[in-house]
Amino acid sequence: MQKLILFFSLLLVSTGALAQRDTAAFTKFNSFNNAVLNGGIKKAEAQKQFDMVLKRIALLEMLRAEFIQPKLQWVFPLKGYNSSAIGGTHGNGYFDKGYRYLDGNKHGAHPAHDIFINDKNQDYIDDHTGKPVDVLSVDDGWVIACCNEWESNSNMRGGKFIWIYHPKAAVFTYYAHNSAIFVKPGSYVTQGQKIAEVGRTGYNAYKKRSPTHLHFSEFKLVDGIPVPYNPYEQLKKARTL
Repeated sequence: MQKLILFFSLLLVSTGALAQRDTAAFTKFNSFNNAVLNGGIKKAEAQKQFDMVLKRIALLEMLRAEFIQPKLQWVFPLKGYNSSAIGGTHGNGYFDKGYRYLDGNKHGAHPAHDIFINDKNQDYIDDHTGKPVDVLSVDDGWVIACCNEWESNSNMRGGKFIWIYHPKAAVFTYYAHNSAIFVKPGSYVTQGQKIAEVGRTGYNAYKKRSPTHLHFSEFKLVDGIPVPYNPYEQLKKARTL
């Protein structure tokens, strides 16, 4: 009996130590992602960093010891909204030609859908509800990178952003231009969980000419590097909370 108790005690201690190391791994990846925005990161280093963080997530998923069925349907990323809020006609605001993740803040194209809220006076408050609009995680996943600081004189285009990896679907989602973020690297989020509030942060989003919106993207890994994937059909089918 004493040996059994000792075994479980050691298991708990080792699991706790592993969790601490995994937090450090997410923090390291977050720093790497910020470095990508500033440019100069090579493909081999990016492949190494993505491989590292995904291995950590796979281990954490195993330790959670929960069997979760993959979700067949997303939750729409803005509470109270649906696909009618997506800019453009039939999703034609999305174009990924010329996009390269490693180009960072200087990347070309627009591999995203801008989802607009009711905010005529640009105060981040929904004109109909009188409240901020919650940004929701479309599926269960792990926050691998985010930025909760942005100054109005910054040229960073994403502003306050969040990257989430969804292990069941093996995809990443990206949420940008937020006013406030409520998660951090290493956070596990569930489908429909509030992760941020819509804002106007980011070089172009901050300007008066830009209506208040969420910039939303989906990516898959190809040769160890994120490549954009058009999520329009998934957004059309997503349920509203």
